[in-house]
Parts: sequence; C-alpha cells; structure tokens
Amino acid sequence: MTNNSLEYMTGFGNEFETEALENALPIGQFSPQKVNYGLYAEQFSSTAFTAPRSENRRTWLYRIRPSVVQGDYQLMDNGLLRSAPITEVPTPPTMLRWNPVTIPEQATDFIDGLVTMAANGSVNGQAGIGIHIYVANQSMEGRYFYNADGEMLFVPQQGRLRLKTECGILEVRAGEIAVIPRGMKFSVELPDGPVRGYICENYGNPYILPERGPVGANGYANDRDFQYPVAAFEDIEGDFEIVAKFSGQLYRADIKHSPLDVVAWTGNSAPYKYDLARFNVMNTVSYDHPDPSIFTVLTSPSGTPGVANVDFAIFPERWMVAEHTFRPPYYHRNIMSEFMGLIKGVYDAKEAGFVPGGSSLHNCMSPHGPEAEVFEKASNAELEPVRYQDTLAFMFESRYIIAPTKYALEGQERQDDYLDCWKGIKKHFNGAK
Repeated sequence: MTNNSLEYMTGFGNEFETEALENALPIGQFSPQKVNYGLYAEQFSSTAFTAPRSENRRTWLYRIRPSVVQGDYQLMDNGLLRSAPITEVPTPPTMLRWNPVTIPEQATDFIDGLVTMAANGSVNGQAGIGIHIYVANQSMEGRYFYNADGEMLFVPQQGRLRLKTECGILEVRAGEIAVIPRGMKFSVELPDGPVRGYICENYGNPYILPERGPVGANGYANDRDFQYPVAAFEDIEGDFEIVAKFSGQLYRADIKHSPLDVVAWTGNSAPYKYDLARFNVMNTVSYDHPDPSIFTVLTSPSGTPGVANVDFAIFPERWMVAEHTFRPPYYHRNIMSEFMGLIKGVYDAKEAGFVPGGSSLHNCMSPHGPEAEVFEKASNAELEPVRYQDTLAFMFESRYIIAPTKYALEGQERQDDYLDCWKGIKKHFNGAK
C-alpha cells in the first residue's frame, strides 16, 4: 500500500516480515550462526519474554551493527520535558484550558521542542501517561532519539512529520496518528516546514484496539487500516548523537554510525500509523448523547477491567440525528480524568476559546460541560439532522488524576478566564417553593 510515495504493510499487531535486501531475512529460524550480508541478529522486546502469546510484542532486527555499539551516556538538560509523578506544583481540581504553544522562531528540532503539559502515574512504576506538546521548525540533524519510559502516540495538529525509525519510515500529517514502541530509535524530519502537535507518552500496557462488544465484528477502528513501514536502512558513518529518555531524564551519547541500520525485520512490535478519517463512527439514531467511549480508537488497559490506563478517543466529522435530545456533551463529573486537544474546526461543547492547537484538562470529579451560550443555543435549537463538518477533537482519558506541570499552570498559554464560560449559566427553575 502506498501513501506519499512510501510503501506500507497493513493490519494492527500482525506478525510482519520485510527486507530491504533480498534474502536478508533468515528463513526457518531467528538467530542463525551467520546472517546473510554479514548482518547481526538482535531481538527487540517491548513486553516481557513471558507475556502471553496474545499480548507478547517482539521483533527480530537484522542490522549492520548491534545496538551495543555506542558511546557512554551523559546527563542532559530536560528543558521543559517532565515525567510522572509531577511534584513541582500541587494539582488543583480547577478546570483548565490553554492556548496553543507558539512555534519558536529560533532553530528548534523535535527533541528541543518538547513541552510537557501534564502527567500521571509513575514513569518508573510503568503506569500512567505523560502529555506533551511538540513544536519544531527544523529536522533532527545528526540526532536520534529513543524513549525507554513509554510508547509515544503522535497526534499532529500542524505540518507533516517524517518519522524515520529502525523498522522503516512513516509519514503523518494532521488528521493521522502514529505510535512508536517504547525503546525504538527514530529521527524526525519536517518535509513541509514548522510543525506542532500532541504526544501521549504511555508508561503502561501497550495500546490495543478496544473491544467492540455488541457492535459485532466490524466498526470503530478496523485492524486493516493500520499501516506499518517496510524495511529501510541507513548505512552511513560520521559523528552522530543518540538522545535517550530514561527514568524521566534525558541522556546523550555519541555514536559513529546511524542506528537506523536495520536491513530486515520480522515481528509484531513496530511503529504504525492510522488515518483518523477511517474511523467508523457509531452514534445514536434515536435519543440521548452516547458516552464518549464509543469514539475510542486505541486503549491501554490497566489492571482493572474496563478502567483504562489511557483511552485515546476522537470526535470527528459525523451526523447528529438524536430526537428530543440535548445534543452537545451533557454536564457531568467523572472518575476518569480528561485531557482534550483540538486538531481543526470547532468542538461542539466549546464554541469559543478552545482553538486548534489548544488543550484543556478536566480532572477526576471536576465538573464540566457545555459553556453557557452553547447550552442556551442547543436547548432551543430546532432538532433536524445536522452534519458536524470540518472538526476533529480528541481526548486522552485516564483512570489516574492528571497533574499539570508548573509550566502549564504558570505559563503564558494558560487561559485564566476559562471559568468565565460558565458564569452566564442561568437559573431556569420554575417549580413552586
């Protein structure tokens, strides 16, 4: 399958095999005494060896040099990057909202442009998430990155990313997502200039597709629509740098060759992409506003069935036809914590102030819902079928309280007047005293 001239393999979590050179991939075994082309065999495991077969994720890489050929790691400045637990400021129950993080004017690549907005759980306890904004205006030059703390879900909002990974190349734009497994090395190129987007760093169980339940065999995000890269390798030498995120801290090491030197690979732990426009939306055709769980694209399970470490849900273009129903999201309080972002258009519950590239946080049991003007408008609207067009919002929903960083609470992007959107709510009660 091709897209932007790149070739992809399809099927969520499939056991793939791909080679950039003919006969580079061993047949019938994983670790022969000698691999063709003088390659080294190396297993990449993103779950424990003993994980059940249905949950086990590992890939065999056949590379020009094994990953152990690298320099000593030295501590780096984390900049605005943080990991859970966030202890630099207390977490308030207040509802929070932010304007977009500005793309800097000075030269900034993906690593330098990471800004942590919030996190929960524990990076070393391997539970919870980190939520980051990335802003960049130049490609990573002579630098490679890997994250030992969690897999990374990319949600582009502006610009296109070319993710060059050990398994091959993915290109993603606004309206698509990409996931890179924990520990996989990659670099980020910017084919079209400056970029901005969101990242959910998943410390917990790897993402899977949610169960469909009574929906049956089809719908939501279909397995066949997830795309994986074919093998592509770099055989270059020079003075390069590997940056690692390890136990919440950035480290750097020198390396004299590109670590993206995998000529062939086979397995099911690999980066992938997905076009959100392919999500098969389910919605009411009778009455009431369904729970947002029906819009879940990916989920990271926790130890409690039905209560996710993190769900990734989207609110895309769709028809709304509910009869005698208040159609925007209803007012509610929730045991789960919700971080939202907007990729394009207008979100139906927040018609002002929640802008593309912005974000909001409604934590555990913090009340939220439509702003005053939206309530009045929706309560008095003529209920005809309506097509929600040119809109795409998303939510990272987690069982753990999401703690904002000091930067998020005190930085210039925070909207200090967010609570004002509910001040105009009127008392309509007309019952007898």
